[in-house]
Amino acid sequence: MAKFYVGKGMEQYLAMLGNLEFRTDELIGEAIYEGAKIVADEVSRAIDTIPSREKGSSSGVYEDQRQGLKDGFGIARLKNENGYLNVKLGFDGYNKHVTKTYPNGQPNALIARSINSGTSFAPKYPFVDRTTRNCKSEAEAAMMAKIDSGIKQIAGG
Repeated sequence: MAKFYVGKGMEQYLAMLGNLEFRTDELIGEAIYEGAKIVADEVSRAIDTIPSREKGSSSGVYEDQRQGLKDGFGIARLKNENGYLNVKLGFDGYNKHVTKTYPNGQPNALIARSINSGTSFAPKYPFVDRTTRNCKSEAEAAMMAKIDSGIKQIAGG
């Protein structure tokens, strides 16, 4: 009858799998932030490409609106939603563009949405949609590289 011997190599392998199991959420979270950082950097650059708006014009943004979008853009904390780890990129706060309706400044999310989707009086300029679509593969590659390097680090080589 044949004998099967499990030596130190198998014990080390099982220990490495155990370590990987306990650090999976942390490793995935780091990878998600790595991908989100790439998308966020690209969206921040895309804000500069939005056409400028002059007095009397209906399209584009004023400079104080553009600065508000830059200042209010960010990455939210990682959330576990029914087993799915997610981060959100978005616009928060108010810009310094004062109007009769918004005497303390306009909401950045409102301005970003109106530029990206258009309004009844201004054409759409889908800077968020276009940017996220264009950098998707780069973000996915960065996330995979982060996971691969984390697995190699856990495996000890």
